[in-house]
Amino acid sequence: MMYVVVVSAAVLAFSCNAADQQPEDVKKWLEQRENHKKITKLHFYFHELRERTSTLVAQANSSATSPTFFGVTYVMDDPLTAGPEFTSEPVGRAQGLYASASKEEAGLVCVFNFVFTNDKYNGSSLSIFGYNPTLRQSRELVVVGGTGVFRMARGVAVLSFVYFDVAGGNATVEYNVIVEHY
Repeated sequence: MMYVVVVSAAVLAFSCNAADQQPEDVKKWLEQRENHKKITKLHFYFHELRERTSTLVAQANSSATSPTFFGVTYVMDDPLTAGPEFTSEPVGRAQGLYASASKEEAGLVCVFNFVFTNDKYNGSSLSIFGYNPTLRQSRELVVVGGTGVFRMARGVAVLSFVYFDVAGGNATVEYNVIVEHY
């Protein structure tokens, strides 16, 4: 019985503090912002450190013999920094998953969020989706949404390698992101 009381109190506290998440409030928010779109340009670096910031969660029986590791799937929580060095000022995290999705070229399907932790973007996020042909120097992913400052975002993330260790799976990737949002 105590469990029910604690859970009920937690749900009540959450619903009282999350008034801006009610459909009516979000509708009012949107109506106030119509014709007030903003464009934001972001520049930062993504650091993939295999087995430290990402971990293998699934693979097909044939993945090990595939030249593209087809079927390998990782979950990641990678740091985002202001500069290309891993020790640069942190600006957020890239959290999500990626999977090798091509039998013919090294390419990943990426589904993740950039969760920002710095300054005016603290607590905001951008949702990223797309096909990432990893051996190409420059490529782009789609920004399909956002939260906080980036509510209802859409745009593009252009990425290019700064460092890539194919054998170890480690990489530093430069991101230039342009988003339209309210």
